[in-house]
Amino acid sequence: MSFTKDNLTDNFITNKNDWERIKEYIPKDKIIWAPFYCDGSQKKYFKDMGIDIIHEDKDFFTYTPECDIIIDNPPFSKKKEILKRLKEIDKPFILICPSMMLSYKYFQDDFKNNIQIIIPSKRINFRRLDHTKNYTPPFAAFYYCYKMNLEKDLIFID
Repeated sequence: MSFTKDNLTDNFITNKNDWERIKEYIPKDKIIWAPFYCDGSQKKYFKDMGIDIIHEDKDFFTYTPECDIIIDNPPFSKKKEILKRLKEIDKPFILICPSMMLSYKYFQDDFKNNIQIIIPSKRINFRRLDHTKNYTPPFAAFYYCYKMNLEKDLIFID
């Protein structure tokens, strides 16, 4: 299932500057897959940062291209199913997800031994697929890094 035509409340695009905030943690020598398409703008954002990514409007649950790392902002209402699939794929990833995900048992069970978190000082902004206006949710979102081998387990950024 591609999420592009799914519920609009689940189609939020991460703004370019919020990807640029973690640019130094994204390896440029790896094949990166960004599976959650929305409007496709993430490909351009990453290209502007000098990073080529695989970003196609395909079914995340049935399609897995050859890649080294998965980096994206998944539909939050489908976190549990997406994390289950990511555990099956077992590739390093960076996902933007709500801060409260740390307290979910299913997340702890599958990822507690290999997770690192990048915590921004300012909330991440999103743009809904059908709007051009920015949206800042009433909760914090973090960059969850799985098997990324960062220097520290908790990294605080501006």
